[in-house]
Amino acid sequence: MATNLDLDLLRTLATGVELGSFARAATRLGRTQSAVSLQLRRLEDQVGRKLVRRQGRGLALTPAGETMLAYARKLLALNDEALSCVTGAAVAGTVRLGLGQDFAETWLPRALAKFAADHPGVRLDLRIDRSAHVIEGVMRGRLDLGLAFTDAPADARTVAAVRPHWVGRNAISWRKDAPLPLVLFEPPCIFNRAGTTALDRAGIPWRIAVTSPSLAGLWAAVDAGLGVTVRPEISMPAHRKGIGRVAGMPALPAVRLALFMGESEPARPVAMLEAILRNVLREGVAPRRTTKAA
Repeated sequence: MATNLDLDLLRTLATGVELGSFARAATRLGRTQSAVSLQLRRLEDQVGRKLVRRQGRGLALTPAGETMLAYARKLLALNDEALSCVTGAAVAGTVRLGLGQDFAETWLPRALAKFAADHPGVRLDLRIDRSAHVIEGVMRGRLDLGLAFTDAPADARTVAAVRPHWVGRNAISWRKDAPLPLVLFEPPCIFNRAGTTALDRAGIPWRIAVTSPSLAGLWAAVDAGLGVTVRPEISMPAHRKGIGRVAGMPALPAVRLALFMGESEPARPVAMLEAILRNVLREGVAPRRTTKAA
């Protein structure tokens, strides 16, 4: 007789990995930490394989756990999609969403199209802005949900650690004995700090050639060969064929990509949009695999 996987157990596994802690998963799912630990053991009993192992103070997925997580996400997505198709029309309200400019022209249209198709009764108020402004909007109650890059230890739900790159035009002219021309966002900017700190540590002189408050202005300056910039892979403009990574530059540290929530227990439309954003992001950004123990 075939074994039927328990979706509740799969959701506990997926939630614990997404939040980076099974203790946080317990809070999100309304269970005790001991109940979550018991659920993980029950899931391991169902599949007959060890899914998590101790790593430092937390838990890490085994190879079998990695495989199970991938299937868990697919099964949960199908479950949630089925429910959305049946009940989505009944969901109404407004969601105030803020995102960094890096996402507006990449995967955002696809995410919005899916949300609108599943929940036609929900109104979306969008704010495309700098990450710092998005975070501030959520903290001050002007936004319900925000996706942004951050290096602050704020209470946000980490999506992934994204590694930025040095980006420039192939035809950029830069003499090695002259300061490196930089194209930067107006401060504050987490990528500005990462880039200039890396250059200083490597002993490479630099100068600010162009500043811009918008990502479009930044790409225009890079496209014109006025300097190099620091951006994550997720925001690289595919239509600008002359732009690419600059070789021989100092390594850059990973930057945290996180979802900021205005409420610890968000309204249903907000929670549904968060789930869609996470699912779309998983296709291009690798999530973390180590979580704190329950």
